[in-house]
Amino acid sequence: MATTAMQCTTTFSIEGYRIAEYKGLVRGIVVRAPTISQGIVGGLKAIIGGQIGAYAEMCEQAREQAYERLVEHARELGANAVLGLRYESSEVGSGRSSATEVLCYGTAVVIQHGM
Repeated sequence: MATTAMQCTTTFSIEGYRIAEYKGLVRGIVVRAPTISQGIVGGLKAIIGGQIGAYAEMCEQAREQAYERLVEHARELGANAVLGLRYESSEVGSGRSSATEVLCYGTAVVIQHGM
């Protein structure tokens, strides 16, 4: 079964298209904690300094999953585009039980060719 591509943008319009219908706010939320190996490598890097690639990888995976959930939510509402796409992140918990929450959100719309 072919799936139509979801157009997503940080802007509030897409050139050459008009908004035919607003479907509402959509979001994708992911809460991730580092794996054991990411935690060990990240802890060592925090001591000696430098970029913590293991944590960057974890954050990128969380952003990708949040985005995928946002697109799924938009499809469920019958949208074919998401405008005003944004990300936010925060730390949940503290110490060894901390995790990163990533929220991806925007406005689901139906767009059509032409102005």
